[in-house]
Amino acid sequence: MSISQTEFVVAPAPVVSVAVRGSVARYPVHRVYCVGRNYTEHAREMGHDPDRELPFFFQKNPDNLVLDNGDFPYPPMTNNVHHEVEMVVAIGKGGSDIPVEKALDHVYGYALGLDMTRRDLQNEAKKTGRPWELGKAFEHSAPMTDIVTVDKAGHLAKGTIWLKVNGEVKQQGDLDELIWNVPEIIAHLSTIFELKAGDLIMTGTPGGVGAVKRGDVMEGYCEGIGSITAKVV
Repeated sequence: MSISQTEFVVAPAPVVSVAVRGSVARYPVHRVYCVGRNYTEHAREMGHDPDRELPFFFQKNPDNLVLDNGDFPYPPMTNNVHHEVEMVVAIGKGGSDIPVEKALDHVYGYALGLDMTRRDLQNEAKKTGRPWELGKAFEHSAPMTDIVTVDKAGHLAKGTIWLKVNGEVKQQGDLDELIWNVPEIIAHLSTIFELKAGDLIMTGTPGGVGAVKRGDVMEGYCEGIGSITAKVV
């Protein structure tokens, strides 16, 4: 029996997809990986040594994405929600044990995203040695732009990235300040998981993360990609 003829006991979830700039075709999302503490100043503000320890990862869910400059609903169970602006890598070709020198061949394009974080829940998880999902993988926790393909943007290894809240700059950095750059991230991640076309990788955030409240407007920008806006509602 083909999949198209299969009867499911509940309705299957729709495919989550992201617009591709200049194309009517969309990018289907498989997984959303996030790199922790990948800028020196952010590592320091989180109370950690910024030395080049091996990168570590956590995940959000594809249906956590908020697209088209949609609103960010303030989530439950928290009083301390933080913004984290990040360049996002869209994988176009999967693989395992990808060599660093071949890693960029697997990149389809780039986007800009916000890794919204229930910091109080994340901090509690850290203290107790528990996973971070409660702090990271909640509904609407990943606002993101459309994808700019490598053909249009090239490979983004440097360029300004910043975030403003209500017009005031809160985070500012450069992509060349990543502790682990994009090829290194892909190479290491592919030793842990088999990467698939459709995987997104949020590459880490500059220093300056902080809390937002209802009514705030977040505006992010990354050179080579463009801007994102999300209102906290």
